[in-house]
Amino acid sequence: MWRDHLTEIIVFALLFLLVSGMGFVAARWRAPKDMAHLDEWGLGGRNFGGWITWFLVGGDLYTAYTFVAVPALVFGAGAMGFFAVPYTIVIYPLVFLVLARLWSVSHRHGFVTPADFVRSRFDSPVLALVIAITGIVATMPYIALQLVGIESVLKAMGVTGESTLARHLPIIVAFAILAAYTYQSGLRAPALIAFVKDSLIYIVILVAIFYLPYKLGGWGEIFDAADAKFDASPAPGDGVLLNANNQLQYVTLALGSALALFLYPHSLTGVLASRNRDVIKRNMSALPAYSLLLGLIALLGYMAIAADVTPLPGASEGTVDNNTVVPLLFDQQFPSWFAGVAYAAIGIGALVPAAIMSIAAANLFTRNIYKEYLRRNATPAQEANVSKITSLVVKIGAVACIVFLDPQFSIDLQLIGGVIILQTLPAVALGIYTRWFHRGGLVAGWVAGMGLGMWMLYQISSPTRKHFAGSAFPLEKFGFDTQKTIYVGMVAVLVNLLVAAVVTLVLRAARVAEGVDGTAPDDYFADEGDARVTPGTRTDAGAAPEPVA
Repeated sequence: MWRDHLTEIIVFALLFLLVSGMGFVAARWRAPKDMAHLDEWGLGGRNFGGWITWFLVGGDLYTAYTFVAVPALVFGAGAMGFFAVPYTIVIYPLVFLVLARLWSVSHRHGFVTPADFVRSRFDSPVLALVIAITGIVATMPYIALQLVGIESVLKAMGVTGESTLARHLPIIVAFAILAAYTYQSGLRAPALIAFVKDSLIYIVILVAIFYLPYKLGGWGEIFDAADAKFDASPAPGDGVLLNANNQLQYVTLALGSALALFLYPHSLTGVLASRNRDVIKRNMSALPAYSLLLGLIALLGYMAIAADVTPLPGASEGTVDNNTVVPLLFDQQFPSWFAGVAYAAIGIGALVPAAIMSIAAANLFTRNIYKEYLRRNATPAQEANVSKITSLVVKIGAVACIVFLDPQFSIDLQLIGGVIILQTLPAVALGIYTRWFHRGGLVAGWVAGMGLGMWMLYQISSPTRKHFAGSAFPLEKFGFDTQKTIYVGMVAVLVNLLVAAVVTLVLRAARVAEGVDGTAPDDYFADEGDARVTPGTRTDAGAAPEPVA
């Protein structure tokens, strides 16, 4: 009952209201004279320095889902759950090569989205539309998953009801508040709140990582308890070490997730809001500090095993909700007031990325669908207004995913989202360095990769679901005599690249027009104050400058 968790609820509510107030105040924080411009509302004026960007990008990538689902996977599956640690380490050297160049060309041409860049680089509105739709579709379940984090906390506090409306009313209220201050303040709201969110998470995890092992008898006892649980499992799988059949899945999932992470539009939004190239470089060097935090968060799964935490029932009959193990661990092992602080860290950890994700998806719709196909002469004020409205629609869609779908299915959708966004890698990430691919080849590659990826995901089943039951594809379905699995996203993107290369050669041999590259080599090294856009003008996806209204 919620009355047994009154202290936790009060602490959670007070901290939640505090950051909500900060979200509304953010409209006046570093605010320009006119917020009616996508650069200001959607990118914070492109003027965030090192510390703001570090908290913003870190808060964007390390979400409530990370706080809840990574240890939940370790709790339920063992070593496979640690795939998130190496992939967040591998990613930073890779994106260091891409993001500084993307920031420069976007700064010089006024690009707001990755699809803007593709539109100009390959002179293809069709390819830009494909990239925009892909980004929106891949982002939607990611926003819904932030709700899973909040819902796990509400369950642990007993704030649930029998009816669908009563069960989800707190989430609906929380996201209504989020929608209101995001509409008013744009990217400035999550940027300001990220300071509080990340500080809370660091405090909670550092306290937990020292206090819980002491209380549970030490690390030896914790790992022994995990070993005993997995050894006694009726369906042997991973323990504290990977088994032979899952090693290929682990490697490909870690690498594929690393390649996908900074392709998500919300990741690029935080980067494009930076002041200059040096901010990007410093952050790529400093962001691995979050990976250390992630490794500590993952260990909470083993601590929950040692503490004999029993997950709450799942949405489907006969299932359990492993996402509740971390909130229950805090509830059982800490004083009520500190558990309330931990719950607030998880809840606020959902608001920051959800706000950035909805802004990024709205920017894609506004710049690459609305302006490109519905209203070419839209003014900056009209663009900002459409983006604000679209961000509200995106949040409503995310809430609908949780209200009308089993949350466990939403988690599976996130894995599908990684497969989807990976198909933009040839056009966006490789396009930063080369224009060798023909625009027709990139579209063909996207179709092939997306088609194969969806077919492979459809073939994956589990005891509770016939199709789309994860992202680990059994190689035996390809005719191999093995029980090993592989991450769908890696197979799909490799086929994407192969088809794009072959079709490029065919179209080039047929002398099919390739379009005009709207960027120049020195665009990729431009820095602060080095934009082609003069004061009072702006460019859209490589178009000629036009007056700002």
